[in-house]
Amino acid sequence: MLQLANPTRFMQYSARLLPWLAAASALVLALGLYMAFFVAPPDYQQGETVRIMFIHVPSAWLAMMCYGIIAVSSFGLLVWRHPLADVSAKAAAPIGAAFTLLALVTGSLWGKPMWGAYWVWDARLTSVLILFFLYLGLMALRRASDDDVLASRLTAILAIVGTVILPIIKFSVDWWNTLHQPASVMRLGGPTLHPSMLWPLLVMALGFTLLFLTLHLAAMRNEVLRRRVAVLREARVARAGASRAAEPQPAE
Repeated sequence: MLQLANPTRFMQYSARLLPWLAAASALVLALGLYMAFFVAPPDYQQGETVRIMFIHVPSAWLAMMCYGIIAVSSFGLLVWRHPLADVSAKAAAPIGAAFTLLALVTGSLWGKPMWGAYWVWDARLTSVLILFFLYLGLMALRRASDDDVLASRLTAILAIVGTVILPIIKFSVDWWNTLHQPASVMRLGGPTLHPSMLWPLLVMALGFTLLFLTLHLAAMRNEVLRRRVAVLREARVARAGASRAAEPQPAE
């Protein structure tokens, strides 16, 4: 971990790992899509619309997992001043927002044939919408200040405070009477899905996770390079200012 905390070594290791992650995510996603659309049977009640589940559920899982990664990275920034903690948090925010939006859109498409409406103010749906707004708030807050250090700390505080939404999303179907179905995979009594649907769902979840890791790693590399370029520009401006100050002034 100490070696990976060094941005230079992180760039070296990530350059080797990124192609393998990208290839693995593509292969697993291709397998998962094949299993979801050609192997898994239609549901006896929902018919073919149940296949939306194979996109919706992994997206919802990744939306929450990504925010958890942002919160852990933010904690690392505030407590240990980890060199790459802020890079990780900043890189994960737009990716998490994309997964959350995908979960909301696919959930609405799934809800129309099941509930008769694209949107209802259900506890689970509303809490996920709040999570999406939290993602947007993190990105907006970071852009609101020209001071990168201040922006990093403010977004870290907001990210940690915002973790209160995660247990609300998870247990909303248990705490309130909602239209959204309760957990059918991650539950104490074990999964309730039939293996013919459970295995394609797990493969898709693995594929989405690998896709997230690929995108996150690539975004972190881009952010490290962006910061290096910014430092070089500041150094060039400083040298130019120093050279002008050292030039002899014309006599009056």
